[in-house]
Amino acid sequence: MVQVVFRHGARSPLKPLPQEQAEWNLQLLEVPHQTQFDYTVTNLAGGPKPHSPFDSQYHETKLKGGMFAGQLTNMGMQQMFALGERLRKNYVEDIPFLSPTFNSLEVFVRSTNIYRNLESTRCLLAGLFQCQKEGPIIIHADEASSEVLYPNYQNCWSLRERTRGRRQAASLQPGISEDLQKVKEGMGITSNDGVDFLSLFDNMAAEQVHSLPSCPTLKTFARIIEQRAVDTALYVMHGEDRKLYLYAAHDVTLIPLLITLGIFDHKWPPFAVDLTMELYQHRESKEWFVQLYYRGEDHLNRSDCARILTLELHFLICKGDDYHLLLRPLKDSREQHPEVTGEGDAATVVSLLSPGALVLLRPHGRRQWKRNRLSNTLVGERKSREELPL
Repeated sequence: MVQVVFRHGARSPLKPLPQEQAEWNLQLLEVPHQTQFDYTVTNLAGGPKPHSPFDSQYHETKLKGGMFAGQLTNMGMQQMFALGERLRKNYVEDIPFLSPTFNSLEVFVRSTNIYRNLESTRCLLAGLFQCQKEGPIIIHADEASSEVLYPNYQNCWSLRERTRGRRQAASLQPGISEDLQKVKEGMGITSNDGVDFLSLFDNMAAEQVHSLPSCPTLKTFARIIEQRAVDTALYVMHGEDRKLYLYAAHDVTLIPLLITLGIFDHKWPPFAVDLTMELYQHRESKEWFVQLYYRGEDHLNRSDCARILTLELHFLICKGDDYHLLLRPLKDSREQHPEVTGEGDAATVVSLLSPGALVLLRPHGRRQWKRNRLSNTLVGERKSREELPL
């Protein structure tokens, strides 16, 4: 099995700068003939294509030259076609893994319900299968209310709360603030109009890949703009640096949690019982370790192999309202241990996704999820899984 996660091709900026110089002419939207490949978009259940609120918003922003914000260009289409050709070489020509013709029994296609992504997928498939298909091409897209392939700020209250104001606060951080002021002064931007390094880099990158005339200041500060955009992104993702997170819950919360972690003793959780999860980082190797305490006593993992475990990559497989937790091997400092697989109650399932991340899943009809971070009680540095704006 092969899984490929790809970004869409080159596009127009999402938000124009006050001193915009590039002209986004409609000729940039011409579709290369080799990328033309018919497809149909359905929801995840095979029903009608969901509504796309993002595309409606993008069409409210018209750029100089006539294009809308966030539109895939012919350059982006060619990029995706080339990616498809590379995949064809890998999995059709060099290794006869895929059929040379698209077959829905072999290939599952999933995309966000944003037009540039759907069109990017079309171009990739055109390159991968050279516009040859057996039967229709179906691209599956989820409703905006439950989409998980981008940071869903509008519909995930937890994510929205954890990142509230952090993009604005990033521009006030030492170093970032001074560099931003220099760039804005060089561009003649004096108003406080929400221009930050993310919007500066988005415009600069779009103009560069299309070889469009750009503001000289953007070229002069290109390296700084990219670095500060990364710094801004990291600041947004890191979230708050708290040391302790307290969650007042119930017996019906703890039982499936204990089952998932493999430490349930088949006794009903008494009043005032606690499950404590400590996150450590080795000072030299930087490896992450987790220790679990239930009722004040430390516990071995399910295979009774270690009390302090190296936390490795974990996968969460979701299908409908049934959530299955697949844990890759956990190991201690002495030996590698067998793979651990567990299932939890559909009402509450917990997955340790990364150092500092704890996922609580509570299905309510459609898939919904909430993410909480483990506290790093002994180490100042902590990793987070928060995301950036689309």
